Amino acid sequence: MIQEAVAFLKARTSERPETAVVLGSGLGRLAEGVQSPLLLPYGDIPGFVTSTVHGHAGKLILGKLKGKELAIMQGRLHFYEGYSGAEITFPIRVLKHFGIKNLILTSAVGGIAPELKPGDLAMITDHINFMGDNPLRGFHDDSFGARFPDMSSAYDAGLRATAQKAARSLKLKLKEAVYCACRGPSYETPAEIRLFKQLGAGVVGMSVVPEVIVANQEGIRILTIAYISNKAAGLSKTPLTHEEVLATGKKVEASLANLLAKIIELI
Repeated sequence: MIQEAVAFLKARTSERPETAVVLGSGLGRLAEGVQSPLLLPYGDIPGFVTSTVHGHAGKLILGKLKGKELAIMQGRLHFYEGYSGAEITFPIRVLKHFGIKNLILTSAVGGIAPELKPGDLAMITDHINFMGDNPLRGFHDDSFGARFPDMSSAYDAGLRATAQKAARSLKLKLKEAVYCACRGPSYETPAEIRLFKQLGAGVVGMSVVPEVIVANQEGIRILTIAYISNKAAGLSKTPLTHEEVLATGKKVEASLANLLAKIIELI
């Protein structure tokens, strides 16, 4: 099925991007800057499942940005939609076999660390997997990479340095944090957030980790940048809502899109 999906893409474009971007909740601005975009709904690509969450368009966009060939997943897939780890990460494997060498992930997250405020941008340096699952579980093909891949350096140090350079050039503050991944779709409890803080997590979310695990196994360089959409449970006086996530996404969309474009230019 991976080869079928790759053949589908190659039949529709001569471009062979080396960098792919996955856009999280409410983040569509970057896609607007792509030149001569080819838009492919997920449902049209063999093996892709569709995105069912408001704020995730569910389209693969191929085109050029800052003179670089680029693939953009406008909207991601989640465990809480009912999909398996293999289904969620199937697009990552397809993009790898399409020629991707760099993967930039974005995500809306709840802030746990006291220094992280809604609207802040945070680069992820490591993660804690609380999803109770792993996308590598089950069938293994040696062409995927190691059966037991090392995760010590999953978040590429070189790309992180490039991201900080890009942020400085734009006079943006790019903080750093460890990402704790939960399955969702319910938000975490205050007790869970207190536990995650003790474990060293700075942010919490419901995505990123499955894609990172598979991309790392496939030998793709990974950069993850999150925006703080709200304070995590128990740290805010107001209830957590998806509408708040999307609203914060709209506020940071322009600055994050500019940062991503600069990173892509520098890679």
